[in-house]
Amino acid sequence: MARCTAPVRGHRTASAAAACPACGGRYNSYSNYRSSSYYSGSSSYSSNNSGSKVSSSKPSWSPASSSVVYTPAETRALRPIRQSVENRPPSSDRRDVFLCHAWDDRKNAAKELHDYLESKGVTVWFSEKDVALGTSLLREIDKGLAKSRVGIVLVTPALLNRLKGEGIADKELSALLARDLLVPIVHNTSYEELREVSPLLGSRSGLSTAEDSMETVAIKLSELVTL
Repeated sequence: MARCTAPVRGHRTASAAAACPACGGRYNSYSNYRSSSYYSGSSSYSSNNSGSKVSSSKPSWSPASSSVVYTPAETRALRPIRQSVENRPPSSDRRDVFLCHAWDDRKNAAKELHDYLESKGVTVWFSEKDVALGTSLLREIDKGLAKSRVGIVLVTPALLNRLKGEGIADKELSALLARDLLVPIVHNTSYEELREVSPLLGSRSGLSTAEDSMETVAIKLSELVTL
């Protein structure tokens, strides 16, 4: 009878287990089952906006009826945020998301994202409607951040310019980064350009309109925050 080599060589690696005369058969059978059974139901391929095929998966929080697909990188990036959403106590006056954006985007890209989110049933803190005339902008931002489940940052060329000048958007971003509940949405720019301006924000994975339409991004965010 073949004897296991683990007591002498150890099975610290897959190749060591496969090479063992006693365990190799069991290991190979398990490996084949794992690759053919477990992963086949969670991964597939889809096309992004440029037509390139990318590997995709369906995270546990995405409804079975949903038609949107996620890349494995998106699922990994969003999973800890989803866990925080699930673990946070419910509150009747809490918004689902806080939308951080550049002032220049308030009537175009930011408004577009806001409208898509609200059409999906997501409650959004948006400075254009939540800051009344005559009130302190910074104070209202602080209250909005405290009462939001997740912060999203719409990263556009306008926001990058604002961050260089250290304006209001920079103060919002600092508060969001401190909470560690932050999803960057890159639009009409790239993560490479973002990292040149804000390495800390650029190190966070998020969503991009280069991969999905703005509406699909909104759907993914709605699935992320819906309990």
